[in-house]
Amino acid sequence: MGAGPELKKSLSQRQLKMIAIGGVIGAGLFVGSSVVILDTGPGAFITYAMSGVLVIMVMRMLAEMAVANPSTGSFADYSRRAMGNWAGFSVGWLYWYMWVTIVGFEAVAGAKIISFWIPSIPLWVLSLILLVAMTATNMFSVASFGEFEYWFAGIKVAAIIGFIVLGTLFVFGIWPHKQMSFSNLTSHGGLFPLGPTALTVGVVATILSMVGAEIATIAAAESEDPEKAVAKAANSVIARIAVFFVGSTFLLAVILPWNENVAGSSPFVAAFGKMGIPYADHIMNAVVLTAVLSCLNSGMYTASRMLFVLAARREAPPQFVSVTKRGVPMVAILVSSIVGLLCVVAAAISPDKIFNFIMNSAGSIALFVYLLIGISQIVLRYRTPASELKLKMWGFPVLSILTVAGIGYVLVQMGMDSDTRIQLILSLGAWAFIILMYLANKWYLSTRPTVEGVSSTERPNRVLVLANQTVQSTELLDELRRIGADRAATYYVVVPASPVETGAAAVHGPLDITEATERVAKERLDHTLETLRSQNFEADGALGDYRPFRALAAAVDTFHPDQIVISTLPPEESTWNRFDLVDRARAEHQLPITHVVSRVPTAEPV
Repeated sequence: MGAGPELKKSLSQRQLKMIAIGGVIGAGLFVGSSVVILDTGPGAFITYAMSGVLVIMVMRMLAEMAVANPSTGSFADYSRRAMGNWAGFSVGWLYWYMWVTIVGFEAVAGAKIISFWIPSIPLWVLSLILLVAMTATNMFSVASFGEFEYWFAGIKVAAIIGFIVLGTLFVFGIWPHKQMSFSNLTSHGGLFPLGPTALTVGVVATILSMVGAEIATIAAAESEDPEKAVAKAANSVIARIAVFFVGSTFLLAVILPWNENVAGSSPFVAAFGKMGIPYADHIMNAVVLTAVLSCLNSGMYTASRMLFVLAARREAPPQFVSVTKRGVPMVAILVSSIVGLLCVVAAAISPDKIFNFIMNSAGSIALFVYLLIGISQIVLRYRTPASELKLKMWGFPVLSILTVAGIGYVLVQMGMDSDTRIQLILSLGAWAFIILMYLANKWYLSTRPTVEGVSSTERPNRVLVLANQTVQSTELLDELRRIGADRAATYYVVVPASPVETGAAAVHGPLDITEATERVAKERLDHTLETLRSQNFEADGALGDYRPFRALAAAVDTFHPDQIVISTLPPEESTWNRFDLVDRARAEHQLPITHVVSRVPTAEPV
């Protein structure tokens, strides 16, 4: 097959860079840093640095794989290649689940911030308005998502940079009525008032506040230059974590006594107040609201694209790969927003039980994903010659192994801490449930019997052929030759234009999926017709509806066959078999149907 068309230019480099930044800087820094400082003391900036090193290593490992094999599925695909389908299936669904819960959480958090100014409107109404607004933004076009995220992230970055500049002037005494002083680092119990071991306890919260940088590897599929975009995003993580997280928390520790922080309140507001900046609470509430909206926007985008990827890998309903004329996976966005809405409803009717249960069940998923990214990189690196890698993980294999061990340590620490243990347990339960569903589905498909060929008493002369991945397979062509051996037969070949069955959805983003699907399906159809005609068979054909049952029904009405041949992959690999296509066709059309199973498709997706 020829090379595929280039992705349409909907996410620019500037937008993708801001998407990566926006995925990292959120309410976890602006508000959650107060909890970290209280749990660790003024040395909290060291905790952020430790967590940052782990995230930087993971992003570098991910970048190595993404540059070597750009994929719409990103780390879910790399886990699948390294460890098998169970890993890709579980990572994809867990990551989607994490982000739809984040969407619900951020909608509620944003509503609470807005109620600071408009307390008369119920929280659930404000949450719903925010959720609908961000859903509409994502459904309009990919470019609108990118532009919104660009400005959301820009406001957050400007706020952090502004704080760092003003905080530095304040700390070094370049401020009215202020002398240089670093006394808050040591005058309230020392740099480690709760002991050095408290630093590692805070790693759990800080690393979770940095989750989101990996979004860039998903968004890269819709950028101008995926390889360049991923590499830049991974490399820029170092500077972002050093400046935004470590730098800002160091200044917070110097400006404010660590034990004056209030859990759940923004230390940035207190710091601005300490510097005498008026309306600090209003300014920071606006910034935190922007951070929440940015995370809500990115969460909706990420969740919908992961559903798109799962459907492309035949691990979710095929409707999730359908896109609008603007190249937006509308069904995937709507389903993700509905789950986010359920979280909002849970927060309204049972905030202490149902909502907390949902949030806790997704609390450790990001760490599971990071762990599998690390393991996948180690496995795939040993399978790939170093000469083929354009971007490499530093210090392989030592740093890769240490990174995986570090993430494992954080998970163990969560299990030992009574405050985070429930998150680990519930998240492990969610993972176990998804793996069980994968195994149950695999067992069900593997135990289904292959439908045998059914022949009429007369030799057919009008044969309708329905196939996609296997349309050029040896098994199908041999069967068609057998049918036409004793009597001339007329063949009508139908190839459903499905993004899943053509394989186009595995390597193309939503923007050009329709074009790529039709091109691949047309190439397969033309090649098959050419093969049949070269052997003196009368053959014609057409592309069909992406839903094979509808494609078959339309072809029956048009061609009026006296026999149908349906070619699929083996039961455990076939989407058509999963939806009982052959049995439904037999019941609907009352015609002799031959089911050809091809073990190895010869057509590769492009």
